[in-house]
Amino acid sequence: MYRKIFILTILCLIIVPFTAASAEYKTGDMEFTLSGSGTSDNSFDNTIFSADIGLGYFYSKYLEGVFRQNVAVVDIPGGSDWNGSTRVGADFNIDLENWRPFLGVTVGYLYGESVEESFIAGPEAGIKAFVNDTTFILISVGYDFLFDKAEEADEAFDDGRFIYNLGIGFKW
Repeated sequence: MYRKIFILTILCLIIVPFTAASAEYKTGDMEFTLSGSGTSDNSFDNTIFSADIGLGYFYSKYLEGVFRQNVAVVDIPGGSDWNGSTRVGADFNIDLENWRPFLGVTVGYLYGESVEESFIAGPEAGIKAFVNDTTFILISVGYDFLFDKAEEADEAFDDGRFIYNLGIGFKW
């Protein structure tokens, strides 16, 4: 059952963008993205909710400056904690009509009750699949490595974390 739902979702992500008109970026355009995730065990005792928002500004047709905020709530027996990260960066968008692959880098700060606060930085890649001129589905993956001082960044790359996003975005 779950496999059929997963396959149907992937097919929709592939087919729907072909129905959209060409989604063209230009200097001064902005975009807003929203994504979220969650997990629970079978008795709902260990639950994690996470939400990401992003704001982007296009300095040119291809170069986008980004701001991203993440908040996660971890609810476990005995209490709950929250964590967050704030990142800024730049993405290079590739123009493939309704498909917009992008490559970028971000730098920011990781904080919260159940993580060790530290600076984060790393690469990211993804794709925006437009369903009309202003709305798109966002799929991305990033890798953040954690460090306390700039001179530790080279050595910290192996001790990072992957960030996966599936969400929706709007350009104006």
